[in-house]
Amino acid sequence: MSLAVVGVAIVTAVGKVKTWIVTAFDKAKEWVVAIVIAAAVAAVGKAKGWVFAAVGKATGWVFAAVGKAKGWVFAAVGKAKGWVFAAVGKAKKWVVATIGKAKESARQYKGGLYVFLTCIVVIVDGLLFGYNIGISGGVTTMNGFLQWFFPTVFEKIRQRLESNYCKYNNQGLIAFNSSSYLGALVASLVASLVTKKYGRRVTIICAGLNLLVGAVLNIAFTYLFILFLGRIMLGFGTGFEEQAVPLYLSEMAPVHLKGIIGSIFKLAIKLGTFIANVVNYRTKRLDYSGWRISIGLTGVLALFVTMGAILLPETPKGLIEQGKREKGKIILAKIRGTDDVNTEFEDMIHASDLANSIEHPFRKMLERRNIPILVMAIFMPAFKILTGMSFILFYTPVFFQSIGFGENASLYCSVVIVAVMVVSAFISIVTVDRLGRRVLLISGGIQMILCQIIMAIILGLKFGDNQSLSKGYSALVVVVLCLFVLAFEWSWEPPSDKVLDEIFTPETELAGKIIKVVVDFLFTFIIAQISLSMLCSLKFGIFLFFAGCNIIMTLFVYMLVPETKGVPIEETTFLWKNHWLWKRIVPA
Repeated sequence: MSLAVVGVAIVTAVGKVKTWIVTAFDKAKEWVVAIVIAAAVAAVGKAKGWVFAAVGKATGWVFAAVGKAKGWVFAAVGKAKGWVFAAVGKAKKWVVATIGKAKESARQYKGGLYVFLTCIVVIVDGLLFGYNIGISGGVTTMNGFLQWFFPTVFEKIRQRLESNYCKYNNQGLIAFNSSSYLGALVASLVASLVTKKYGRRVTIICAGLNLLVGAVLNIAFTYLFILFLGRIMLGFGTGFEEQAVPLYLSEMAPVHLKGIIGSIFKLAIKLGTFIANVVNYRTKRLDYSGWRISIGLTGVLALFVTMGAILLPETPKGLIEQGKREKGKIILAKIRGTDDVNTEFEDMIHASDLANSIEHPFRKMLERRNIPILVMAIFMPAFKILTGMSFILFYTPVFFQSIGFGENASLYCSVVIVAVMVVSAFISIVTVDRLGRRVLLISGGIQMILCQIIMAIILGLKFGDNQSLSKGYSALVVVVLCLFVLAFEWSWEPPSDKVLDEIFTPETELAGKIIKVVVDFLFTFIIAQISLSMLCSLKFGIFLFFAGCNIIMTLFVYMLVPETKGVPIEETTFLWKNHWLWKRIVPA
């Protein structure tokens, strides 16, 4: 009985405890929910206040930043405008003064006929050289050309079967551009020997004939194999031309006109590239024959160069090297317009004998005292190509079409960019001898790095396979590319060549110039070969690649290139002996 009473009591107690626990849990649950809701409401209220406050402050910062940025942009544009007008004004004065000096020197100089013919041939040859560089990029965007030779590329573009960046990534189309520079590379290996054995004039005639034959093969036949053969022939002509024309110019021009004629030649190259882009812009409107006209004009210029070289005599120094000294003296008297040439002729003989006395010039370059010169001869022309300027020259129309520009708009923008290149060439002539080589190389490198990073950011954020550039950003892309071209032309185009001209000693000059030309064409061929594939795979990152090359290039100049401005050739040894690194390599 007692056990039953105890059991009932325990069950009753457990029931009450259970009821109390459930009641307490329900009340606790209500309190917890109430507390959580109150806390959440309070937190949301505070967060809302914080968000509005933060947004208010951020808006204030953004408007303030935009206001300041707007002020900076207008100030920068104003300053840039002032700099450009000032530079153009100086360039204009320089051109007027140069023309005045040229006229005065021409009046005083009696060998006027030969100087006139030399200038004409130099101008046409410079136009030909630049035209040959600038013509291929525009031709590869012409529908008639693509339909004849690369129909798969034409269909990809027409039907939009590929990524925007990969429209022109075709190995055959790439080979069309690069094969010319492969031919130039091969020709540059033998051009110096041909020039020395057969003379400058004969080499220029060979260059003209190769260019003429190459142009005829390109426009007369529609077989892909013949197209590539013609491009290689054009490359052979370019390689011989690069070796012989500057040499002919330096040996034929009198001392007081040499600088003027040299400047005319460099400006003619830029003008030739500009003319090529203008021609492409005009012939693009012709359905199927436009590309033939563009390439065919190469043959017309080549014919003029060949005929001019036939009319001109061999240089006196070239005749001396061939053992024809008496004839060399007669030619020197004719081109100078006087018989009083004994001193100059003896200097030529001495220079020729000195050059012939140097045995194994390439072995000389490997000697410890010449290691800095060898390094400069390899890396300066290589970095010049790796700036990205060659990509711009070769593929500007292709690049603009890849990022969404229309056919005519892409060629028109190419014309604008090359026009900036021509104008900046005048600026570089004015500044190159007023500022140090290192100042120009380093400052120009920094400007190019900034331009390429800006290009990568614009394309990375505002352009993609399913995204096109707005008109504002398209205009900004053109402006940034123009600034890049301007930076290259006034900083790296003349000074890099000046540095090499100022460090080559008599025993290293021949080998150094050959190495420079070979490296130039080698890296030009590499960039022409890989650029479109890089554009397809890296997309906007191609500009980051070139920016990285420019960073390395600028560091190279800062750390390893001494200032050569105003240093006589006989004192260049002290440049290396006073340098922190080269003094450890060059023997004391």
